[in-house]
Amino acid sequence: MDPPADTPPGTVASEEITPAELQLAARNHGMPLEALRHPITPLGLHYTLIHYDIPAVDPSAWRLELAGRFERSLSLSIDELRERPAVTLPVTIECAGNGRARLAPRPLSQPWLVEAVGTAEWTGTPLAPLLEEAGLLDDAVEILFTGLDRGVEGGVEQSYERSLSVPEACEPQVLLAYQMNGAPLPPQHGFPLRLVVPGWYGMTHVKWVCRIAALAEPFEGYQQAVGYRIYGPGGAPGAQVTRMLPRSLMAPPGIPDFLTRQRFLEPGPCLLAGRAWSGWAPIESVEVSTDGGLTWAPADLDEEVADTAWRGWSHEWDAREPGAYELCSRAVDAAGNRQPTAGAWNLKGYANNAVERIPVTVRSPEPG
Repeated sequence: MDPPADTPPGTVASEEITPAELQLAARNHGMPLEALRHPITPLGLHYTLIHYDIPAVDPSAWRLELAGRFERSLSLSIDELRERPAVTLPVTIECAGNGRARLAPRPLSQPWLVEAVGTAEWTGTPLAPLLEEAGLLDDAVEILFTGLDRGVEGGVEQSYERSLSVPEACEPQVLLAYQMNGAPLPPQHGFPLRLVVPGWYGMTHVKWVCRIAALAEPFEGYQQAVGYRIYGPGGAPGAQVTRMLPRSLMAPPGIPDFLTRQRFLEPGPCLLAGRAWSGWAPIESVEVSTDGGLTWAPADLDEEVADTAWRGWSHEWDAREPGAYELCSRAVDAAGNRQPTAGAWNLKGYANNAVERIPVTVRSPEPG
């Protein structure tokens, strides 16, 4: 039986995937894990979550408005923003719900496994100089970003809006981006302008930005006060979801079974490789297990591309013995945050960074 139309995300689902979840899964897509071989995710393979609808935007009529606790209001076209100093940053972005479908009982929402991530090169103009130009007033405490996408959530019609504290918004790497991998933003990624906040889960990177407001009081809108928080079993809202927890993913080795994605390998040496990231500090180490996490071995880390992007790793596995294996990897960042073997359950299924588990069968050698 389908849940009622007004069932809020975060409701616990039955064991079966519901038509409502299938509808979400058809609208959104994850990054195929074999794309982990690319340090920069190709444009069409980057994960996408469309919160409401993709708005239709006429770039010739679109304006970015700055208002609120500023000395002066600004209204800028996309061409005027492109004339400002530009920065290109490789940034890893992961959906806050990545890993949700691995939790039991499963929260009812977009049924992500572990593929809701990608790393693109985002080009745009830094936000801080724009706030300075508008004359950010001393009593401003938060900067609110409003997108053009509208919908109904929690029974309230709303634009998608999120805020950052003034110090967070003024970090030099925070961008107003208008290009992705050297091309104009695709419609599903926020054309003509989106916010990019390195280190933060995807809900922070507001797409289709049309308004930036400086607030004298903390923002209490739905996405801040209700939507992206850690709820316990009792339903009381806890801490806000903010920066990405450390996670490592492995590019699946061998070849897959079509339906189950079970992997098959020929016996012999096998290079296991993947990428790891954290929004709190640079990745310091990655460990790999071939026995489901009973024992671990250190992986070799690639050179860091940027402190805003994931880091490659590799490990030589001697897969000469036929049989069934479970491959895992786990990351530790420089702040001491360690990826857990099991995720902490919460009502909306956010920030589940439990280690990935990949079943692999090493085949017996062909006779002769």
